[in-house]
Formats: sequence, structure tokens, C-alpha cells
Amino acid sequence: MGFVNKLRGELIDIVEWIDDGRHTLVWRFPRYHNQIKNGARLIVRPGQIAVFVHQGKLADVFEPGTHELETENLPILSTLQGWKYGFDSPFKAEVYFVTSRQITDLKWGTPNPVIIRDPDFGPVRVRAFGTFTLKATDPRALLRELVGTDGAFETEEVSVLLRSIISAAFSEVVATSGISIVDLASNYRALSEEVRAAAIERVDDEYGLDFPQLYIVNISVPEEVERALDARSSMGVVGDLAAYQQYQLGRSIPTAAENPAGGLAAAGVGLGMGMAYAGRMMPTEGNLAMVPPPPAPQPLWHVAREGQTVGPFTSAQLREEAGAGRLTPATFVWMPTLTAWQPAGSLPELQSLFGVTPPPPPPEASE
Repeated sequence: MGFVNKLRGELIDIVEWIDDGRHTLVWRFPRYHNQIKNGARLIVRPGQIAVFVHQGKLADVFEPGTHELETENLPILSTLQGWKYGFDSPFKAEVYFVTSRQITDLKWGTPNPVIIRDPDFGPVRVRAFGTFTLKATDPRALLRELVGTDGAFETEEVSVLLRSIISAAFSEVVATSGISIVDLASNYRALSEEVRAAAIERVDDEYGLDFPQLYIVNISVPEEVERALDARSSMGVVGDLAAYQQYQLGRSIPTAAENPAGGLAAAGVGLGMGMAYAGRMMPTEGNLAMVPPPPAPQPLWHVAREGQTVGPFTSAQLREEAGAGRLTPATFVWMPTLTAWQPAGSLPELQSLFGVTPPPPPPEASE
């Protein structure tokens, strides 16, 4: 296998990279013992830059085009090799192709919430995510700081670092912007440009990279803050809260009248609500509406009659039942506050329904 590679290296005199990967930043040209023949052709396609490395030292850089590799266009490599009068034999050098086009479809996001001081709501936690593009601007810095001796360097190998840099830039920008969370959506474009500029400062000189485009897609707040914002918006839509309460009160009167509990309790509630509604509609001194408090709810009783449960009855209705003889002290009754059915005559609150039984007369005095 080594002989085949050696033979192929001697026969091939074209150095090129046909890029078939969308996320490859750097690719090293494979050659047997890194030998390149004198007069070989170097083809650098649009969106590529070729960098020669000799014994760990960065040498010549070639822009897009077709180049014939001779001492005239390899001045740095010729100096490193010590050639004074040209060369005829194959020379050793590593050739790295660096992508100079934009790499798209890259995403970023804040791994943890960012706390900002909102002018209206105080400290609020926000999250954000978006997209960005990546481009190599300084192949020397990229090879020196990130690539090293990798045969192929993909964006995935540096994605964690880039996302961390963008997240840190976003945290600084949004925390010092002073923009309320309700106005963040209308400032996505300006914030995106500020975050991009802050992130470029960290990667341009050190890593030789650039973010040609960076966008904030969404900034979100916790669910409880969303509910508070929805409540605040609802209050703004309602407008006059007093008028809205009168409207709700008027709508609730028919509902109260249809209460399944029925009887005097529903009538009393309906009467109280009607009086409250009338009091709100009538102007008073100082334009203040006096609303009487609603009547206290009356207890509802259930009666056991002929093996069936009858009711519920209010206390007034039980008095009518007792007057008609349908309720006696021995009749079992129940209400939610009782743990079990009890005879009506044993309950203090119902004893008044059956009258007061006089005690036995005193014995007659002896003569």
C-alpha cells in the first residue's frame, strides 16, 4: 500500500481541494511524505485559500487561482529550505486549504438564563437563541490557534467555543441596553448587530474568524412573567375597570337566579346583586357608588323521608315543614357540617322549630 501511495505521489502533479463538505473549515492535502514535485500546479478555487507549512512553520499563502509551484512564487518556503539557485527535486511541505466562504446554518443559544434589570418589572430572567454565519479571515491565525495538525477541521470542533462567545456577548449587551422586555422584540435587529460586533472582538484577532451575519431569533421570559404580562395587557384592554365590573355584575344576575340550590338563598343572592347593581348605576354624592355587602349564605338541610333524601331546605323552609307536620323532632336531617344524620330535635339550631315543652308541674302541697 505504501508503494502505491508513493507511486501515486510521483505521478500526480496537481494540488487541489474539491470541497464536498458544507462545514469544513480546513483540509490538509494528502501526499506521500508530503512530497510535492517541482513545477506542480496548485489550483485554489473561489472560496479557498492555500497555506504551505514547512517543518511546523507557516510559509506561503495563495489566493484563488492556478499557480505553478516554483521558487519564484514560493519565496518564504525557498528561504526556509535554503534554496539559493532553485530546486529540481521534490520538496516537502504540508498544504492546508482554508475555507474563505461563509459557512451558514449555524445556531447559538444561551445555555442558562440571563438576568437583566427591567425598568418596569425589575430583575427578570431571559433566554435567547438565534443563527449566525462563520468565515475565516486570517488563515495563519486559524492554523496556529485552532487547527494544529488536524487533517480536517470541522465547525463542530469549535462550535462550543463560538456559542459560548456569542452567549457571553449577548449577556453583556442585553444587560446594559436598558430596554424593557416588552420592547425587546422591536429591537432585535439593533441588538443583533451589537452582539455581532462584541463577539467579533473576541474571535477576529485571536482566531482569525469573523461572524458576517448574526441574528437574534427569539428572546423569551419565564412562564410566570408571561402570565403577568398577559394580565397587564388584559387590564389595558379592559380600560375602565369600574365599568367592566358593572358589566360583569349585570351578567351574573341571571346565573345566580338559575342556581340549582334554588329557594330563598338564590333569591336573596339575586336581590343583593340587583341592589348592588342599582346602587352602582345611581349617582351619589362625590360620584361614589355605595354597594351593600351580599347577604351571608344560609345553611341548606337535607331531610330523610320514607327512605329517600329530600331537599335541600333553608332554615325558613324547615320551619314551614315543621308547621305542616312533615318535620318532627324524630326526623333525621343532615347538612355538610354534620358527620352523620341526626334527629332534628337533637340539634340546638333546630329545636326552636318544634316549640318549647313545659316541664312537669310541681307536686301539690299537703294540707
